[in-house]
Amino acid sequence: MARRTRGFDTDAAWTHLTKRDRKLGKWMEKIGPIEADPRWRKPFDPVDALARAILYQQLSGKAAATIVGRVETAIASDRFHCDTLARIDDAALRACGVSGNKSLALRDLALREERGEIPTLRQMATMDEDAIIAALVPVRGIGRWTVEMMLMFRLGRPDVLPVDDLGIRKGAQAIDKLEEMPAPKVLMARGEKWGPYRTYASLYLWRIADMANAPKAKDAKPVKRSQG
Repeated sequence: MARRTRGFDTDAAWTHLTKRDRKLGKWMEKIGPIEADPRWRKPFDPVDALARAILYQQLSGKAAATIVGRVETAIASDRFHCDTLARIDDAALRACGVSGNKSLALRDLALREERGEIPTLRQMATMDEDAIIAALVPVRGIGRWTVEMMLMFRLGRPDVLPVDDLGIRKGAQAIDKLEEMPAPKVLMARGEKWGPYRTYASLYLWRIADMANAPKAKDAKPVKRSQG
């Protein structure tokens, strides 16, 4: 199977989207070009990324970073995988601020890595998006949204539309001037015209949602969508 490159041509994506969808195009022109994510070019360990996603769940960035730092110190490593996570027991994880559910999720992730169930970065390069999602969502604490964020921000896949994301739905509501957010199935159909650059469209939908819901203050900042 052919290897998939990480990242995509944002100029081509801009041209495609502004021509295919005039409503979205008007917002894009108002916002201006969004640059490529530099993480697309950097190697990473999927297991480490998933472990960090688990630790960041339902916490502010600052609180999560503090807990991650404590765990890194406890395992004497800045990489989370089955070998380093084996260096710390559940009591020590709790002492670092890791909840019981997150500890169970980390253990499940490590066990699945040992079994060879977590695709490596090299393996992911030959897998399509659905195959990657199917391989990773069985991990405790990892849902489809988490994998979609990895596909978009770390793997640079060009055609991902996280239809269950509230920000995406709010952005679509704003561009179409709807009274309510579109249901995921409706949004999936709506997004067909954005392919094969639905990832780039998603970046704008999030920005549009931030603009539509932000206070008028000039210093309002976009919401951070992905850690790592």
